[in-house]
This record gives sequence, structure tokens and C-alpha cells, in this order.
Amino acid sequence: MVNFPDEQIAEAEELIKGLRIFRRQPKKKKKIGRFLRILGPGIITGAADDDPSGIATYSQAGAQFGFHMPWTMVFTFPLMVAVQEAVMRIGAVTGKGLAAIIRDNYPKKILYPIVLLVVLANTFNIGSDIGAMAASTQLLLPAVPFGLLAVCFATIIILLEVFISYRTYVRILKWLALALFSYIITAFIVNVPWADALSATVMPHIDLNQGFLFVIVAIFGTTISPYLFFWQTSNVVEDEITEHRMPQRGGIPHLSRPYLKRLRIDTVVGMLFSSVTAWFIIVVGAVVLNHAGITNIVTAADAAKALVPLVHTFPNAGLLAQLIFAVGVVGIGLMSIPVLAGSSSYAIAETFNWREGLFRKFKQAREFYLVIIIGTVVGLLFNFIGFDPIKALVMTAVFNGIVAVPLIFLIARVSSSQKVMGDYRSRFWSRLGLWVAFVVMFLAAIALLISLF
Repeated sequence: MVNFPDEQIAEAEELIKGLRIFRRQPKKKKKIGRFLRILGPGIITGAADDDPSGIATYSQAGAQFGFHMPWTMVFTFPLMVAVQEAVMRIGAVTGKGLAAIIRDNYPKKILYPIVLLVVLANTFNIGSDIGAMAASTQLLLPAVPFGLLAVCFATIIILLEVFISYRTYVRILKWLALALFSYIITAFIVNVPWADALSATVMPHIDLNQGFLFVIVAIFGTTISPYLFFWQTSNVVEDEITEHRMPQRGGIPHLSRPYLKRLRIDTVVGMLFSSVTAWFIIVVGAVVLNHAGITNIVTAADAAKALVPLVHTFPNAGLLAQLIFAVGVVGIGLMSIPVLAGSSSYAIAETFNWREGLFRKFKQAREFYLVIIIGTVVGLLFNFIGFDPIKALVMTAVFNGIVAVPLIFLIARVSSSQKVMGDYRSRFWSRLGLWVAFVVMFLAAIALLISLF
């Protein structure tokens, strides 16, 4: 029997431990890969929720009201989840988009006004986002005319959405969306009074003046947005077609509990990503802008100042902050505008029973793609009639907040219907979340409208 020195025995034990860890790593990687594969319509919806309109609204909230607004993200998160989970379930169970479900269960006098309001809100949102992308790019290329930049962005978006698979398109653009993490990093660089920030997150502060109500409705409208309702419902249907759970021509989907659980996880993760990012944008706006006396964001350059602390030790810190801001706005805009245009197209195509779907080629669904093109072009034209791009972003969020009210009412009714949803109808907690969302959005919209007169 050979006696090995203690040092060699210790080294051998460490080697064996390392091999065991190495053998376990593929399993961990498989788990991570499996989790990433779960993420689909929900995470895309969540990322698109923090569009340029959202960035402008959250920045304005922090700049204007400081730490009076972080609580809105904790408050809206469960409401977002309740609404998006319901529309996800509607799409998964019925194999139809939201407009098609409303068409099948309600008269046209309800369907047409709803679709019209959503299309108007989406088109205005598209125009605002294109304007914000052009204005942000002008920070880096001031010699290039605003109009030329706006036309170029609209053209690029139309070409990419019509001729490239949206899933491929999003895989590319999601890396640009990582620019939003700059707000999270900035929060840990600046001197955030974390005790005050966390206290403001769990202790709501409410004023009943017009300015406060305006921003509150804007925050509700940019987090619980009508275009997300239509988008996620139809995107889930496309996901089922891609996974061969239902034929392209339509029908009853093959639905399983594990698949529905996967979609729920996807939805919660997407909404959590959206809410956490928005919370950090508000906090950074409060610390950097509000404390510096910038209480009204008028230009893209004003909004970009929130990121100056991120690069304050570098030469030309202001320019670098503008670069990061512009990349974030452009990247999110390129991803969210197709969602907005696609949402309008789904709604109109389902209303008139046209062939639809981003999985189809242009020649297979001409009307569907023409609505996308027309919506993007009309949105572009808004930028040539004197709209201020930054103010338009916040106004868009307010409009969305008002339009969402009747839609949430219909979603609550449909998702709880035994006739439509069968065994998958909303249960107590889902119904509670939906009706709370409806009441909150309704009261906020009414309070704002009263304050305007």
C-alpha cells in the first residue's frame, strides 16, 4: 500500500471536485438555455413596453416630481401582469387575436370604435417614436436634417418588417435594447439615497393637481398600453402556429398545462423586466435631473443628461451620454415601432377577417402588410406638422392611458367567459387584478379630464 503525502491527497481532492463541477456545468447551461427558450411573446412585449414614449415619460416623472413617482412601478406591475396574462390566455386558448374575439362576441358598434381608437393611438405613438429616434440621432449628427433622419428610420423599419422574419429582426435588435441597462448602472454610480428611494417605492405620494395627474395617467398609459394587448394575443397565436399546435388556417389549438405555464412565466418575466427598468429610469431622473434643477424635459439633450454621470470620468462625457441615450432610443424604437404597427394591423385584419400574420410572406397577406406600411407612413407624417417629438411622447402615453380603459373592461369580460374560455377562464385572482386595473385606469383618466376643465 502506497502512502501519498497530504499535499498530493489535497490536490487530488480538489481535482476531483473540479471535475464534478465541470460535469455539472452542462446541466446548468441546459437549464439556462431552457429558461431562455421559454421567453418569447412576453419578453418581447415587455421590452417593447419601454419604448421611446416610456423612456420620455419615466424620465419626465423623475425630473419633475423626484421621488414622488417610484411607487407607480410597484403598483402597476401586478396590474400589467393581470392584463397581459389574460390576453395571453385568450390567444392561447382560442387561437384568435383580440379583435377577432371581440368581433365574434360583441356587435360591430363596439368593435369598430375600439379598433379605431387603438389604431389612432398606435399611429400617433409610431409618429412620436420616429420623431424621438430622429431627435436623438441629431444629438450625434446635428448637420443631418431632422426630416431626413425621420424618413430614413421609417423606411428602414418598413423594409425590415416586410422582408425579414420578425423573430430574426428581434434577435438582432434585442442587443441594442441592452442600452437600457445604462440607467441601472448609472443608479449605482450616482449618489442615490437608497433609503429614500425604497421608501418612496412602497409609500405612495399622491397630489391631485393637474400636472401630477397628467404624469400619472401617462405612466399608466405607457405601462398598460392598448397596443400590447393586441400584440401579445396575436403573437401567442403565431407562437402556437410556429410550434405546430394549430394549423396556419386556424382552428382549436392543442393546449397543454405545461405550455400555458411556460407562457405565464414568459409574461411575468417580460413585465418584471419592463417595470424594473422603468423604476431605474425614474430614480435616475430624480437624482440626476431633478436634483440639478432640470424639472422639465424639453429636448432629447435634456433627457440624455440623465446618463452623464455614467461617463463623467471620460473626455467628452456629454457626447458619450448622448451616444448611449441615442443608441437606447433608436434600438428600442426599431423594436417597438414594428410592434405598434403590427398591433394595428392585427386589429384591422381580424376586424375584417383578412389573412394575417408576420410568419406569412408579403404576397400571402398583402392587406396585413399594407396596414403596417400605411400606419408607419402616416405616423411619419405627424413629424412634419409641427409636433414637438418629446412632448408628443408623453401626450401619446396619456392618450394610451385613456384608450386602455374600455379595452380592459372587454378583456375582463372575455377572459372570464365560460363560453369563450371554457376551463381556462379567469379565476378569482385574475378577475380581481383585471377589475382593479380597470377601476384604477378609469378613475385616473376621469380625474385628469376633470382637472383639464
